[in-house]
Amino acid sequence: MHTTSQSPPVDGGLTRMTPRARALLFVLCGSIFLEGVDVSMLGVALPAIRGDLGMAPGELQWVVSAYVLAYGGFMLLGGRAADLLGRRRMFVLWLTVFVVFSGLGGLATDGWMLITARAMTGLAAAFMTPAGLSLITTSFPEGPLRNRALLWYAGTAAGGFSLGLVVGGLLTALGWRWVFFVPVILAAVILVLAVRLIAHDDAPPRTGQGYDVFGAITMTLGAVGVVYTVVVAPEVPPSETVLTAAISVALLVAFVIAERRSSAPLMRLGIFRSVNLVRANLATILFAGSFVGFQFITVLYLQDLRGWTALQTGLALLVIAIDSVLAPTLTPRLVDRFGNPKVLVAGFAVALVAYALFLGIPADADYWTAMFPTMVLLGVAFTLVYGTLTIVAVEGVADEEQGLAGGIWNTSFQFGGALGLGMAASLSVGEAGLLEGFHRALVVPVIATAVGLLIVATGLVGKNRVGAQQRVGG
Repeated sequence: MHTTSQSPPVDGGLTRMTPRARALLFVLCGSIFLEGVDVSMLGVALPAIRGDLGMAPGELQWVVSAYVLAYGGFMLLGGRAADLLGRRRMFVLWLTVFVVFSGLGGLATDGWMLITARAMTGLAAAFMTPAGLSLITTSFPEGPLRNRALLWYAGTAAGGFSLGLVVGGLLTALGWRWVFFVPVILAAVILVLAVRLIAHDDAPPRTGQGYDVFGAITMTLGAVGVVYTVVVAPEVPPSETVLTAAISVALLVAFVIAERRSSAPLMRLGIFRSVNLVRANLATILFAGSFVGFQFITVLYLQDLRGWTALQTGLALLVIAIDSVLAPTLTPRLVDRFGNPKVLVAGFAVALVAYALFLGIPADADYWTAMFPTMVLLGVAFTLVYGTLTIVAVEGVADEEQGLAGGIWNTSFQFGGALGLGMAASLSVGEAGLLEGFHRALVVPVIATAVGLLIVATGLVGKNRVGAQQRVGG
């Protein structure tokens, strides 16, 4: 069996991490924190970038879209590469690429240079993120230790995204290029620690297995096509959306046919026989789409309608980051006591209430009475849902396919975010005024969360925590 580890995995009978395991978890959490900060800081800096580089609005959106396309399109390939080529090798290599192109983005003097740098940064994240997640899941056994590690990981990711909104506002005040240079500094520190703490892969790559080149091409192009269709749908004619969607579906069908016939498939389709994995990813798409769509509309509501600054907007959303504290401390206890299904149902129910409270918000709404309750509830929802979905999505998957499972889950999150953003953006535009458009778009997170609640309520995990503990004990 081909595995990657940092010394033998922690014994399933132990309930405490060793100092080395804590240090490893710190490095891997640092990488996902970096990814979250990088994404959210850029969103706040876009107006300043447009003014300095003279980018048109249509060109400016590609600063974000190029990253999303590369990240979402290559994530599955990145996850499989981690399994086949070595998790440490992929993590260190692509973290280095992340450092280089994030720095080049800060040095960009023209729009195309910045867009290219963002595409390469997204590509690096697509390979680095599933490698980091699979390093965690193969280093900690199923049970309390893995759950604790994944919840720390998830809480760090969400906290990085939330804190990045505020940090991005502060750095943009100094100059938008700092939004790129600060991640370079953080990534360089993480890279040094990763080289020292992550042991070399236990086994050489499976050179005799071969690679499914046709499968890799059709899967990647199909995934990129789907994300591209969602991202540009609000800005192109419906006929073009239908065409790109049809081409994407055809490529994905070709990928499925190729995988069924290949003797060395890039992705073993049998992994989708896991009901847990399928339902976890469907719930992830809906959860991510709800939040990204809501955030997009809320930022426009506060800045375009209310005239708030980027820093004020970031501070208004900051309370959502309470999940970075609650996820690693409260959620493990709730999962141990009630099991994943009940925690997920509670989380989706809280999110549904949060979005429903924001429906019909007036133009002169008071922050503390009309907006703050929604932000607090969303922080609680993230606490209960994000890390728990991460656990369920990789639960019961063999070590040699942990990178693939992690890639599938991260792809679902990115695709869900792009889908939610595209739908919210398209619904917010119309002949009616800004506020009416926002009210129409705010229906998206409510409906998506309600469907997600239905999915998790009908048995997302299949087995409760007792079954998981029995597997670990056996």
